[in-house]
Amino acid sequence: MTKRILCGIATMALLFAGSVVQAQQVTGKITLKQAVETALANNLAVKQSELLMQTAAVNLNQSKGNILPNIGGNINHFANQGRNIDPSSNGYVNEKNTTANYSFTGNVTLFNGFRLMNALKQNQYAAEASKMEWQQSKDRLMVDVMLDFLTVLNNQDLLEQARKQVEVSKNQVDRLDLMNKDGAIKPSDLSDLKGQYATDQLSLINAKNTLEASKVILVQLMNVPYDKDLMAEQLGADQFDLNYSATPDSIYESALHQLAIIKGYELRSKSYEKEVSAAKGNLYPSIGLGAGYATNYSSTAKDQLNNKISYSTQLKNNYGTYFGAGINIPILNNFRYRNQVRLAKIDWKNAQFIEQTSKIQLKQNVERDYFNMTAAIERYKTLTEQVAAYIESFRAAEIRFNDGVGTSVDYIIAKNNLDRAKSNLIIARYDYLLRTKILDYYQSKPLW
Repeated sequence: MTKRILCGIATMALLFAGSVVQAQQVTGKITLKQAVETALANNLAVKQSELLMQTAAVNLNQSKGNILPNIGGNINHFANQGRNIDPSSNGYVNEKNTTANYSFTGNVTLFNGFRLMNALKQNQYAAEASKMEWQQSKDRLMVDVMLDFLTVLNNQDLLEQARKQVEVSKNQVDRLDLMNKDGAIKPSDLSDLKGQYATDQLSLINAKNTLEASKVILVQLMNVPYDKDLMAEQLGADQFDLNYSATPDSIYESALHQLAIIKGYELRSKSYEKEVSAAKGNLYPSIGLGAGYATNYSSTAKDQLNNKISYSTQLKNNYGTYFGAGINIPILNNFRYRNQVRLAKIDWKNAQFIEQTSKIQLKQNVERDYFNMTAAIERYKTLTEQVAAYIESFRAAEIRFNDGVGTSVDYIIAKNNLDRAKSNLIIARYDYLLRTKILDYYQSKPLW
């Protein structure tokens, strides 16, 4: 089914990714909502995308902090022995002493070509883009799980259809076996029905295997252990609306404004645009202010009367302050800053191209999926009529065969026609539902 195109790559990745959380057992009947919630809780790609979003938030906080003044203090204490410099006299002494110095400094950037402000805006857009990318990873996983869930439902219905086929064939074989013992039928009629019975049994085995294979894919997306008793709960009748009212243009416009992946590309493009502006800031002079306070203490400090000077008096008398402004002018720096601007422009152009291409591809995908949906509904309607016709044909063939008027060949042909039509109808039903869900996803509609 088309679902393989949408989630094949994600499924293969999950086969080798492993689990980052303790997987819980999921057994019995499970709803679509439970399947999606389990996958979102366990999926590695979603977890990694969430961590990238948290990293972007930290980078944003750092950008905000870079605008604030840089303030700090230093406290140093030393125990000296032997020849050393006494900070109270700046002369050499040769005795044990203890010294200390304290300082408090601060500086702030007043102007640097708006580099810090543009870097802040760049990280704001990047943080928002990361949120959209996290949401997109969840949305895509939801779609993948939903499509596999529908595949399991489809295979469950096909398995039930195969069981009914076997039951019908078995009843006929049992009936003909009794009649053959009484010599009431041709032996070839019994052998024909036994062959049909074996064919139906083989179809049942294949249907079981197909169902289990689809369940394996579903539990891999959910990142939980496989359980043979796991079954998908049937969807309500309201999920099978055969009158899909949206148009390709309305679906595209809705997707353009609501899909997280499109918003993410737009925000990434804006982020790279600000990266260019921030890189250009390095080409301009930067202006800053600085100020500081410092003082010191020495255990050997004495006044003119050779009396030891107290700790508090030294701190008060030895202090010094400064206040200054400075300007840094970039003149020649190995063309590093200009090349940074060029690289930033390349990143921006690439982001713009990705954004534009994604919108074109989105429109193409919407138009393709809408066409597939309309084809699916027409196929479903035609198969519904075909099943109704074959039901009547099989009923008539069965009556004739049971009355001994029709042949076993006519009966088997009528039965195979009906069985094949019913199986095709089941496939068409879920194929149509699958395609409507894809269109719902484009419009950010609830998937269940």
